[in-house]
Amino acid sequence: MSHPLSGRVAIVTGASRGIGKGIALQLGEAGATVYITGRTMQPDGRGTSLMECAEEIEKRGGKCIPVQCDHEKDEDIKKLFEKVKQEQNGHLDVLVNNAYKAVKVLFGDAAGKKFYTLPPELWDDINNVGLRNHYICSVYAARIMAPQKKGLIINISSLGGLNYAINSTYGIGKAACDRMAADCAVELKKDNVAFVSLWPGAVRTENIKDMLNAGPRQDVDRDEAMAGGMDMDPETIQRVFEMGETPEFAGKAVVHLAADPNIMKRSGKILIAAEMGEVYGFKDIDGRQPPNIRRIKDSLSMFGYTRLAPWIPSFIKIPFWLLAAATQKF
Repeated sequence: MSHPLSGRVAIVTGASRGIGKGIALQLGEAGATVYITGRTMQPDGRGTSLMECAEEIEKRGGKCIPVQCDHEKDEDIKKLFEKVKQEQNGHLDVLVNNAYKAVKVLFGDAAGKKFYTLPPELWDDINNVGLRNHYICSVYAARIMAPQKKGLIINISSLGGLNYAINSTYGIGKAACDRMAADCAVELKKDNVAFVSLWPGAVRTENIKDMLNAGPRQDVDRDEAMAGGMDMDPETIQRVFEMGETPEFAGKAVVHLAADPNIMKRSGKILIAAEMGEVYGFKDIDGRQPPNIRRIKDSLSMFGYTRLAPWIPSFIKIPFWLLAAATQKF
């Protein structure tokens, strides 16, 4: 697959750093025209910016259009889609809902506290950009995609949508992102537009790499560790992320999904990035195959059972029905 998305148009929200940036880079490298969004165009104090992401995409031979957009503002979101529609003659192929604002809140004042001890407006801090905005973006994207009878919408979610992780409001938001994909897919089926939820694993983002270089410590800033939906001790976090994915691995998954002529068969489903690597036969940009949470061998290795893991065959996985059963409340 050299340029499998040549001629396609994509939007990636929250693409100045981390997973969003990794997805945008891979989409651009695959030949798509990529619109990327963020609150600021220039560096934000952490050495990242929309302009830097755009420049890197261009260096790889891709085409990128950075758009300043505050995803808490409905008018900004509306203008984003109007811009894409006008500039691309009413054409849009892929929307990746990745924007998220609540990292500092979740690992700051809300860390380790029960929901009823926190201000009710914490809901908005966590789920305005991370959930409501995803829905609004999907509405505008579907209005473009449905008439053209093709398209793909992807919510970047996490394992936190399956079981309790980090904070109750966080988990509610991620479960809702997964349910959004499932229910909207039903209504988009006749329009031949696919809607899926994608779970990256433990992703070695910029902040996570800093943490790994510093070694395990009790006051670690987990930042985008939430992408994996995990709440673990520092030593386990260190090991899990050392085995984890680069930010571009999820991007490779998005590219293969967007290029799949049978994508409608996956519509409405939760897709695990590592699982997609096995299905489509791709590896991470560092040449590794990231661990799959469904594979018993990988799970044992991540959680420190290194003597037992080598004895478990790679093909033994947790069945999807068992994962689904874990969410049942009856």
